[in-house]
Amino acid sequence: MINSAQISSDPILVEVVRNKLEGIANEMQSTLFKSSFSPIVKEGLDASASLFTLDGETLAQAIALPFHLATLIPMVKKVLEEFPLDTMADGDIFIMNDPYLGGTHLPDIALIMPVFENEMPIAFSAAMTHHQDVGGMTPGSVPTNATEIFQEGIRIPPLKYYSRGEVNSTLVKILRLNVRLPDSFEGDLNAQVAACHIGRRRLISLSEKYGAENIKYIFAELLDRSELMTRNAIKELPNGIFSHSDYLDNDGVDLDAAIKIKVNVKIDTEEIHLDFTGTNKQVKGPFNLMPSGAYAAAYFAVHAMINSDIPINGGCFRPISLNLPARSIVNPQEPAAVNARTSTMKRVAGCITSALGKANPSRAVADAAGELLLLAFGGERTNGSRYVVGELIASGSGASEGMDGVDVIETDGTNCMNLPIEALELDVPIRINKTELRKGSGGPGKFRGGLGIIREYEILNGDVIFTHRGERHTYAAQGISAGGAGALARSVIYRADGSTEVINSKTIQKLEPGDRVVVETAGGGGYGNVRERNAQSVKADQLNRKC
Repeated sequence: MINSAQISSDPILVEVVRNKLEGIANEMQSTLFKSSFSPIVKEGLDASASLFTLDGETLAQAIALPFHLATLIPMVKKVLEEFPLDTMADGDIFIMNDPYLGGTHLPDIALIMPVFENEMPIAFSAAMTHHQDVGGMTPGSVPTNATEIFQEGIRIPPLKYYSRGEVNSTLVKILRLNVRLPDSFEGDLNAQVAACHIGRRRLISLSEKYGAENIKYIFAELLDRSELMTRNAIKELPNGIFSHSDYLDNDGVDLDAAIKIKVNVKIDTEEIHLDFTGTNKQVKGPFNLMPSGAYAAAYFAVHAMINSDIPINGGCFRPISLNLPARSIVNPQEPAAVNARTSTMKRVAGCITSALGKANPSRAVADAAGELLLLAFGGERTNGSRYVVGELIASGSGASEGMDGVDVIETDGTNCMNLPIEALELDVPIRINKTELRKGSGGPGKFRGGLGIIREYEILNGDVIFTHRGERHTYAAQGISAGGAGALARSVIYRADGSTEVINSKTIQKLEPGDRVVVETAGGGGYGNVRERNAQSVKADQLNRKC
């Protein structure tokens, strides 16, 4: 049996275990995608998996959604607070989603499973899924006009979902009764259970090979090494305070009131402190962001800007601290609505990235459009069965020195996919008439911003409740170094009777057969003076119909 001294002197062994842990997390993730029922998971990839140490630090994570992976951290710690480790047993699985107890918004439900090897706890296996519907006032549970969390769906505190391998059937009945698609909902939960069991089996196998105590020693070594690498990377940045501000269009309720996000990034030798003084107070609508989400945005942005090659685990997060003013949009007071927090998280991450770009100009990037356009449709199929389907539509990224922005890509901490046309049309009575790049939407510059996309939906059957949560309809993604701004987003409803309605970024509408919705997502900002753009690049854009 190897001992701790051998581990310390054997970096190859530590690296082998690190890669094994990441492989386990990715296998869990694959299980989620292949086993889930909802299109937003199996096609949109809106789910994540991660492993945690016994004290709740991230041990390894799948290549998934950075926002999910970081917001699991306070959820694991809350479960540990409610159910101390010495009260847990093999086969237990815990469930929660409440934003005011560590979550972010109600559709993101976490399952957390302690892993035992010969009755000794060694780690936690966790999976988070965005559930297509968790109740509330609109199909899809993302009402853009919600003013309190009680309108957004069912709240789940930390509870036992499984006890020693037996499912809590009473809890299952309560959950099923509070959602619009109970079979799909329970199927997605079962996929999360399967993913947690994959993590459990693989961790037990690893522990049997190297010994439980040695494995836990390696876990601690991995975290300490990532912390040291992160601190060394921060040391390469100049000390000082670097600031950036940006805006959300509105809060979904007060449609003419912009929302300011401001961050002051203080670099102090080997630590980074993020102060959000000056950020908008909490808002009436659902764009408030819980502290867990602000930390998730910060962890992603800092890691991306200092050295993305550092192995990601809880050690990376130790040098990062935040000041989140009370009753601000990044630290709201209960019962503020929070379901649309993704838009705020993305703007927070973008502000941090831009601020750090001022400290490290070689990695500076123009503003990404950062518009993860969420569409939700709820109605009935021709056979009378009910459906709820969600879409996540990307926009253009910002340009940087030496590189155009990327067209239609998720940025700033999200990593989902839109639904393939065939998957959507096979599942629900909606036709996609058009999907194409949005010509000329990238900000002009020596290196142009990434393009948005145009997508057209036509309702074929029955009345549909339609939710549209967009951004960049008012405040464009800005360029840097004389680069131009990206195009603003635009969405229009073309009614069957010939009338039109321009959407002011957020709306909930009733659609009828023959109505069409055309969405045009925003473009990213440009980098450098457009007059310096390479003639070959201009020609390529013309040939590819990008300008």
